[in-house]
Amino acid sequence: MKVSFPHLGNMSIPLRAFFSGIGMEVVTPPPTTRKTVAIGAQLAPETACLPLKVTTGNMIEAINAGADTVFMVGGIGPCRLGYYCELQKDILDDLGHDAELVVIEPPKGHLRETARFARILTSRARIRDVVEAGRLAWEKCIGIDVFDQLANAARWSERETGAVDRAARAGLDWLDKASRVPDVREAIAATMEKVRSCSTLGTIHSLDPCAPGLQVGAQPPCGADSPVTVGVVGEIYVVMEPAVNMNLCKKLGAIGVAVSQPITFSGWIMAHVVLDVIKLMAKPDMLTWAMPYLRSFVGGHGVESVGRSVQMARSGLDGVVHISPLTCMPEIVAQSILPRVSEEEGIPIMSLTVDEHTADAGLDTRLEAFCDLLAVRSGKRLHGAAVTPCKNGRAT
Repeated sequence: MKVSFPHLGNMSIPLRAFFSGIGMEVVTPPPTTRKTVAIGAQLAPETACLPLKVTTGNMIEAINAGADTVFMVGGIGPCRLGYYCELQKDILDDLGHDAELVVIEPPKGHLRETARFARILTSRARIRDVVEAGRLAWEKCIGIDVFDQLANAARWSERETGAVDRAARAGLDWLDKASRVPDVREAIAATMEKVRSCSTLGTIHSLDPCAPGLQVGAQPPCGADSPVTVGVVGEIYVVMEPAVNMNLCKKLGAIGVAVSQPITFSGWIMAHVVLDVIKLMAKPDMLTWAMPYLRSFVGGHGVESVGRSVQMARSGLDGVVHISPLTCMPEIVAQSILPRVSEEEGIPIMSLTVDEHTADAGLDTRLEAFCDLLAVRSGKRLHGAAVTPCKNGRAT
């Protein structure tokens, strides 16, 4: 069995560790490129959201590279993620591919479905091997989340352009090669220290990537020289996949702002897989934050986008960037509510919508203009220059 999976950020590292650990041969898809997007856009319905098109492109490239089994996550609720697999099965059949598409549905407390997936895994490995592989993959998942959070918080203060990203990339390579949990933890500790040494940020508040809804706490301390701080919210795939959001967090860091990006892989897995299996739901913090503006589940990360924006406003962030794929139903609901959140909570919010036609130049222009306005509004530093707050509507 040669297994593969669509890309999502750096999740190929823990997934490769897990499937290799239970004796499966892993075929990692080529990195997502414009070609990948073009393949998916040609095969998927025109009005389908971008994640469907990109993951379909990943599948085709993986199958062409020799994969005979592709794992894909499912979904529930108004979000169309739950329909991806059915449509992708039809696409693969129409193309004449005989690869098997295995859908991993959210447990939602249904132990029988979880046990079914477990049987697929244990049919090729001992339970002990599955547990050990899962533990190693989990530690690596935490590692990539910590690296992402740390890099987002530190890029604005790096001593040399690109130093933080080089340190994080080296850490990811180390993480990928690690074959034991102690090696993974050593890689995490060493990389955290290296990233800190590449910047002037100094001590960073403790990061807890597994905590659902955290992460506004991983921001730089306030002070006269504190940077403009921007939160990033939106649909999970677009937020977490740099090839789709065109390296949004890196762009913001290059502009000179600190980034708080609260969605993490380990946090999602803990909330929607581990706790769901035992019917123990995570504390609905985001629903509490969103309650004045949105009182019901709308699918996907719609509630989280609203709730986190409120949380970020009340935590002192200077602005929020909301990003979502074109035609995403939950995020359309959130986007319609965010102007009211912006007005009542007193925080600027910019919504970005991406599809296969989105280009770097337009995104760069909007981000630079937004961050310039935040710097003028807050009087904080951007590009290393002090900006005086607005007086009577004019920047001075």
